[in-house]
Amino acid sequence: MFNSVRGIITEKRKESICVLCGGLEWEISVPAIDIAELPPTGEEGRVFTWLYHREDQMKLYGFSGEERRATFLELIKVEGVGPKGALKIMGGIGQEELEKALEAEDLSRLEAVPGLGKKTAQKMILALKGKLARPAPQARYGELVEALAEMGYDRKAASDALTKAEAEISREFPAHASAQEKEKLLFRQAIVNLSRGVGE
Repeated sequence: MFNSVRGIITEKRKESICVLCGGLEWEISVPAIDIAELPPTGEEGRVFTWLYHREDQMKLYGFSGEERRATFLELIKVEGVGPKGALKIMGGIGQEELEKALEAEDLSRLEAVPGLGKKTAQKMILALKGKLARPAPQARYGELVEALAEMGYDRKAASDALTKAEAEISREFPAHASAQEKEKLLFRQAIVNLSRGVGE
């Protein structure tokens, strides 16, 4: 229904933000980590959204990227983890760290997340292991890795540089940017990162 909201971020709170868009100011519940990743108050930002709608309640949840929203949607499928619980979990552990903890079945790390008990952590591992892990950049951007290798860069270094490049410019992608345009941006940023020694 709603894919995203783009507008001026007018306020940042503990677990929500306000975004002014087309004369309407939206209050959106957002994980604390995502709030920090979004542009500062007064600047324009894009928030990827999901609408929670029940007979007695309607609430808009938001995330700094599509991947974060996908993680939220997987989390709320876990027994005992509703939207509020998923918001707190994602606010207490970063995306990469969450993925690693699930893949390694690191129960102690998951239990360290505020509000996450042992039983729920075990259910998360059973339900989500293998579902959140991202493919390696070399798999997703094989052609870019090969192009960088042909320029004389080490393949592992090129892969690491692309990973960093993706994180750096993911919020800058235009809403309707094509895959080809995204790859060009990633390629240019990866070269910048390699020139700085990233991945070496």
